[in-house]
Amino acid sequence: MPTTAPRRKDRITYAQAFDINGNTPPQAIAIEEGVLGALMLDQTALINVIETLHPEYFYKPEHQAVYRAIFKLFTQSQPVDLLTVVERLRLDGELETAGGAYAVSKLTENVVSAAHIEYHVRVLSEKFIQREMIRISTETITQAYDETTDVVDLLDKTEQRLMDINDKNFRSDYKPLGDFVALAKEQIQEAGENTDGVSGIETGFLDLDTMTTGFQPGTLIILAARPAMGKTACALSMARNMAVDFKKPVAFFSLEMTGQELAMRLISGEARLDGKKLKSGKLAGYEKEQLNHAAQVLSGAPLYIDDTPQLTIFELRAKARRLKQRYDIQMIFIDYLQLMTSGAADNRNGNREQEISMISRQLKALSKELNIPVLAMSQLSRAVENRVGNKPQLSDLRESGAIEQDADMVIFIYRPEYYGVTEYDNGDSTRGMADLIIAKHRSGGVGDVHLRFVNEYVRFENPQKFGLGEGGGMQPNTAFDSGGSITVDSRINNDLAPDDDIPFDNNL
Repeated sequence: MPTTAPRRKDRITYAQAFDINGNTPPQAIAIEEGVLGALMLDQTALINVIETLHPEYFYKPEHQAVYRAIFKLFTQSQPVDLLTVVERLRLDGELETAGGAYAVSKLTENVVSAAHIEYHVRVLSEKFIQREMIRISTETITQAYDETTDVVDLLDKTEQRLMDINDKNFRSDYKPLGDFVALAKEQIQEAGENTDGVSGIETGFLDLDTMTTGFQPGTLIILAARPAMGKTACALSMARNMAVDFKKPVAFFSLEMTGQELAMRLISGEARLDGKKLKSGKLAGYEKEQLNHAAQVLSGAPLYIDDTPQLTIFELRAKARRLKQRYDIQMIFIDYLQLMTSGAADNRNGNREQEISMISRQLKALSKELNIPVLAMSQLSRAVENRVGNKPQLSDLRESGAIEQDADMVIFIYRPEYYGVTEYDNGDSTRGMADLIIAKHRSGGVGDVHLRFVNEYVRFENPQKFGLGEGGGMQPNTAFDSGGSITVDSRINNDLAPDDDIPFDNNL
C-alpha cells in the first residue's frame, strides 16, 4: 500500500522519503558500531574526530543516543568509557533509547583498532549526506507537485538546504605554512596600497580606525558598557557608517530593540531631528524635507536587521550563514550577548556563566568560519559604579571570564560627563564627549579614542563633526562632513516657514 504524501508544509522524514522511493536508506551499521566502540575505548580517537562527527551521521536512533552521551561527557571534560557513557545515558533518561546497558557494552566487543577511525567517520558522513540529499530531493519533488507551492520560494529553500549540507560537512583541513605565508604577504601588500592605513572594515570613526587599522576578518570584538552609556547607539552608528558611507553590507541582530525602534534612531541621527519630535510627528515643513531625505539615504543602505527575540546561538549562526551567502555581509553586530541563549535543553537550568562561555566561543568560531568581524555588545557589572573614576576594566565583564579570553578586541564606552567629570586631564571639556577605551587588542595597541555623543539624536560621531557654537550649542562643522549626513541650508535660507506644508514621502 503506497505511503500517503505528506502535506506541503510538513518536513519529510527519512522513513517517508524512502517509503516513497521504495529503496533502502544508505547506511553502514557495522561501521557505526565500530566507531562508537572505538570512542569509548580510545581517548586519542575521540579527540581526533569529535569536531567532525555529528549525531545525525548515525542512522540508528540507538547509536545517536550513545554518541550524544559521549559528546556531552567530552564537552564537560569528564572521562569517556563504557561505564560513564551508560551512567550518562541513565541520567539523561536515554538508556532505554540506546537499547539498554547490554547493547551499549556490545559496541566495544568487536573493536580491533581505532587506527582508521577518521576514514570510518568519513564513510558515515557520506552515508548521511546521501540520506539528506534523498530526503531533500524527495521533499522538493513532493512540494513541486503541489499547485499552491510558491516555486521561487521552494527553489530558494532547496538551494539553502543543499548549501547547509555542504557547509556543515565539508570543512577546510590543514594547509602547509607556505600557503599562509602567501596570504599574509598579499594582506601586507594590500595594506601598503591603502593610503589611509586601514586594512580592515572601517567604522567611520577616524581615530578608532587609525588605532585598530579597521576591524579585521575572523575577529570577535566585544563592545561593553554599563546601562545608559550608549552601547546600541555606538554600534548602530558604526553599522550606519559602514553601510551608508562605505557601502559595506552588514547584519545587525537586535535581541533588545525592535527593528522599527532602530530605524527611528537611524532616521533621527540622519535627519538631525530629535527622537522625541519624531515620535510626536509634529514636524515643520523643512523638518519633513529632512526626514524624507534621510529615509531615502537609509532605505538604500545594505544594512540587514534581524530583531528576533530570545535568539539562540545556533539560530544566529544559521541566519548569519544565509546572510553571508545571499548578501555577502562584511560584518555582524549583536545586541547584546547576555540576551542570547545556547538553546541547549541541558543549559536551561544550568550555570549561566558556562552558557555565556559557550556562546562567546561559538561567536568566535562564527567570525572565523565566515571570515568577517563579529561585534557583540555586553553588559558590565556594577563594580564600575563603586570604583573611583568609574572607568571600566576587563574584570567588569559580566558572567564570564571567557568573554575576555575569546575576544580579539574589547572596547569599553565611558562618558565622563555622565559621572560628573567635567574636564579631561589636559583641561579640555568633557561636555558631549564619549571615550572608547580599547582595553584589549590582540593584534595591536590599546588606548582611548574620543568621540562626540549627540544625545538628542542618540548618535556617536567624530569629534571634529560638531563644535560648540555660541551659547554652548552644538553646531555642524560642514567642512568636515563626509557626505553621509544631509544638509538643508538651501530650503532654510530661502525663508521656508516652519508651518509650510511639505508632505511626507511615503514612496521610499
